[in-house]
Amino acid sequence: MKYIFVTGGVVSSLGKGVASASLGALLRARGYRVTAVKIDPYINIDAGTMRPYEHGEVFVTASGAETDLDIGNYERFLDLDIPPGSNITTGQVYQEVIRKERAGDYLSQTVQVIPHITDEIKRRIKVAGEGAGAEIVLIEVGGTVGDIESLPFLEAIRQFRFDEGDENVLYLHLTLVPYLGTSNEFKTKPTQHSVATLRSVGISPDIVMVRSKEKLPSEITRKIALFTSVRENRVFSSFDVSHVYEVPLALEEQGLGKAVEDLLKLERVHPNLGVWTNAVRTIKQPTNAVTIALAGKYTAMPDAYLSLLESLTHAGIANDARVNIKWINAEELDNSSEEEGGLEAQLGDVDGILVPGGFGIRGIEGKIHAAEYARTNGVPYLGICLGMQIAVIEYARNVAGLSGANSTEFDAYAPHRVIDLMPEQVEIAGLGGTMRLGDWPMDLKADTQIARLYGVPDGGTVRERHRHRFEVNPAYTERLQDAGLIISGVTPGVAGRGAGLVESIEIPGHPFFVALQAHPEFKSRPMRPSPPFAGFVAAALAHKGLRGETVQSLTV
Repeated sequence: MKYIFVTGGVVSSLGKGVASASLGALLRARGYRVTAVKIDPYINIDAGTMRPYEHGEVFVTASGAETDLDIGNYERFLDLDIPPGSNITTGQVYQEVIRKERAGDYLSQTVQVIPHITDEIKRRIKVAGEGAGAEIVLIEVGGTVGDIESLPFLEAIRQFRFDEGDENVLYLHLTLVPYLGTSNEFKTKPTQHSVATLRSVGISPDIVMVRSKEKLPSEITRKIALFTSVRENRVFSSFDVSHVYEVPLALEEQGLGKAVEDLLKLERVHPNLGVWTNAVRTIKQPTNAVTIALAGKYTAMPDAYLSLLESLTHAGIANDARVNIKWINAEELDNSSEEEGGLEAQLGDVDGILVPGGFGIRGIEGKIHAAEYARTNGVPYLGICLGMQIAVIEYARNVAGLSGANSTEFDAYAPHRVIDLMPEQVEIAGLGGTMRLGDWPMDLKADTQIARLYGVPDGGTVRERHRHRFEVNPAYTERLQDAGLIISGVTPGVAGRGAGLVESIEIPGHPFFVALQAHPEFKSRPMRPSPPFAGFVAAALAHKGLRGETVQSLTV
């Protein structure tokens, strides 16, 4: 295997994940088997218990790992499922080393950062690559060079070149060149210091990638090359573009793929980038446009809904439409008064309503109002995880006559607990990694909207990823169905649970009212959009047409 290590400097959130994923896309377009690894220096075991406002969404893999959102970028750009063990944290590394020490694996040795911690880091990187059957492994080191938490990881990747050989290891460093408007100049000093810091731990970058607002002038590129001792044709400008799917094309145009081929002694291959060219064309010049209301509680932090937003983009590409997001703070929906226009003022101009997943009571009543508005006004609705539970609560209260219906997550004393804790969750005390996670099967009922969306109109089984503790209470499914609710999908073969866990619901006679317990956004790709999202955007286009606006094309 060959290894490409991506480090970053100056400030965090420069886009190492997108840069790594874009490089992976260029290598995949050349026919190489590629996988990606994300190293996070925090001591948490995984991302499952961290605040979305601070770290963005928790991305769930097929194996059930709760990972950093960059794993989602890798899956979308590389169009593959990232295998277990591809999100390495300090907590995991130290936990395993301490376990081995207690078991006597290091008997008589003094356990130290070097070699024991660094050896464990290297082992995990190699295992991730071998498990994926990869020819090339991309490893992104989170944080910035100079962080005390990153030092063991930097030492480990420094050793890789000695272990694997010069032709099998490449170091790419992403850094910042700010532009000062007052003096009208790009400043390269932060990049110079960042590379110097990286060199101080024994790593000399082979490629420098520079984040900037605009493409760097050639004289700035030459200056960076001179002061960092990196060849000018290996200094690349990662400038701001209108959408992240332009990044692979912009980097390929500058010659990044060729530089990697030369450094790793790979055969020169002409890449097939048609998927990215088509995606960018549709994003920039769509035939149509729709507006989707996203009613959530993390509206100030879009990265908390990153996979949802990307899935809507993919659905837009499939329908040749731009998807505009109207952010709706669910707490404000709860507090909106009729004097201020109420729900109509906030939702009356949208073509579809999406209620995403989440935890906690904040904004719940507002989300219920959003689901009711969609149901009663014929507005396309897509509910994801909590969004499905919200739809069930609303239907139970307002259609099935179950006054006070709620989830025990929000009201333990509700008279009708239509959403309840899964029995296997009752005795669990811990929070990390204890939910229903990863790929689970869904049996879809014949002749339902969701079955048609997945291409199995006569019914069939599909798989989607999950991340939840609560479910529709089986004690109420018959009453909900008697009131007209369609349970269109269930988990098959759940011992002692009758028809199984409710996986999806829909409302008959509604143009599009579909909700899933799963998170289909985690499996959506630019080249393979999620069926529920593609159908949702298609329905939003149709709804827009019914309101008298032109719809030139409509596909699912």
